[in-house]
Amino acid sequence: MVAACWSADIAWDRLADLPAEVVRYLWLMFSAPDWSKLPEALAQTWISVLMAWVGTVIGIVISVPLAFVAARGFAPAAVRWPLRILFSAIRAVPEIITAIIILSVTGLTPLTGALALAVSSVGTLGKWGYESVEGVDGGPLEAVRAAGGGAWSLVRWGVWPQASGEFLSFWLYRFEINVRASAVLGLIGVGGIGDMLTSYTQYREWPTVGVLLIVVVAVTMSIDAISGAIRRRITEGARVRAVE
Repeated sequence: MVAACWSADIAWDRLADLPAEVVRYLWLMFSAPDWSKLPEALAQTWISVLMAWVGTVIGIVISVPLAFVAARGFAPAAVRWPLRILFSAIRAVPEIITAIIILSVTGLTPLTGALALAVSSVGTLGKWGYESVEGVDGGPLEAVRAAGGGAWSLVRWGVWPQASGEFLSFWLYRFEINVRASAVLGLIGVGGIGDMLTSYTQYREWPTVGVLLIVVVAVTMSIDAISGAIRRRITEGARVRAVE
């Protein structure tokens, strides 16, 4: 720990001033928030949420079939392992880097952010998906095979009834992640609340920045609470079905 701090060349004298600076900026932002910017903040937040939603949906559509292909028992190792490596490679790249690559084609638009989130979602949902598929009970799969069912029958009647709850939970959780990530992507100018936050921060409009932060925190907490409640119901329902 000491070696890491030393090699980081931390300016300890400036670090000592950090608490006072934090208090000063909090006062500038929240002592007299500029509520006249609230309608614009809500509109830009809606763009960020839509960006996250579109990215999540595209990620789901792409990742679900790939997750089954990457799972043991559905494809040969020569196909399965390259897909798993692809999922890992995607997860290793931050969304903002993906967005910078994509914007050379799509420009500084919300579509760039949505596509960047979609790519990132494929990496995480693909991994979670194939792990969920591999974790299902093998009994129903054997029954489907014994009845002469093919790959589609295995998925439809053997895997999906068991794994659908987990898949839905994964999708909701990824949407939560994408909502937060969409605000960060706004920092490079693809639209949404992050774009607005960057602009007003550069101009040191701290009362407006305070309102934007309040909106971001409130919306994020609301989405997390709603999504968390839905995921808990899905999990509890799966447990009840397992007991029955």
